[in-house]
Order: sequence, then structure tokens, then C-alpha cells
Amino acid sequence: MAEEQLILEIGMGADVHGGDMTKAALRAVSDGIRHSSLSVFAAWKVPNRMRIEVTIACPDPDAVDKAAVAAALPYGTVEVTCQHGGLTDAGMGGSADTTLVIAGVRAMLDTDGHPFRPAG
Repeated sequence: MAEEQLILEIGMGADVHGGDMTKAALRAVSDGIRHSSLSVFAAWKVPNRMRIEVTIACPDPDAVDKAAVAAALPYGTVEVTCQHGGLTDAGMGGSADTTLVIAGVRAMLDTDGHPFRPAG
């Protein structure tokens, strides 16, 4: 197997009122994937063969619904991991606090048998 990372995108999402880690994580993933077009996967007719790793950094990793984050990606096998990071901006307290989440989205593909060969 010659799995190659083809895409790395970074996104940021916020829940401005409420501290909902999953809402902010979904927005971070959406922000990240809007910066790329995965046409290479479609051109080879293999979008479901890609493996996607999503890393979520947020103030409360246990509060993220990983299944909801995985379901936000339309293709491939998705693995979601969460770690401590992001930011809580304690404004007025409670629902006035803002939660910021960072997402890293990597797309990999086994390139054996495909004409694609990364440079290097």
C-alpha cells in the first residue's frame, strides 16, 4: 500500500453563544473543506476510497460528537480525534462566552495502481 496524503486543510469555527463544541467543530471542518476541491478523487472515480483524518482542537474534547463531525464529510472513511486546544473567550459568562475550535482535515489515498505520483 502506498497511501499518500493529498490534501491538508485547516479551518476555524466558533459558537458565539452557548459553548457548543460540536457546533463549533462542524463549522471548523466546513471552513477547512471549503478551501479545496477534491477533483482528483472524482477524476479517478475513487472518492469513497479516500481515508480522511480529522483532528479537532477545542476547550472540551469530550463534548464533541465525533459521529456528527464524521458525517459532515461526504466521502471516504473518516476518523475523528479530539484534543485540548482552541479557545474559550469568557466574555460576560455563560451563553455570552465564545468557543473557538480548530480543525485539521487530511485526505489520503492508496495510490497503488493509479497514475498519480506525488513529486519528491
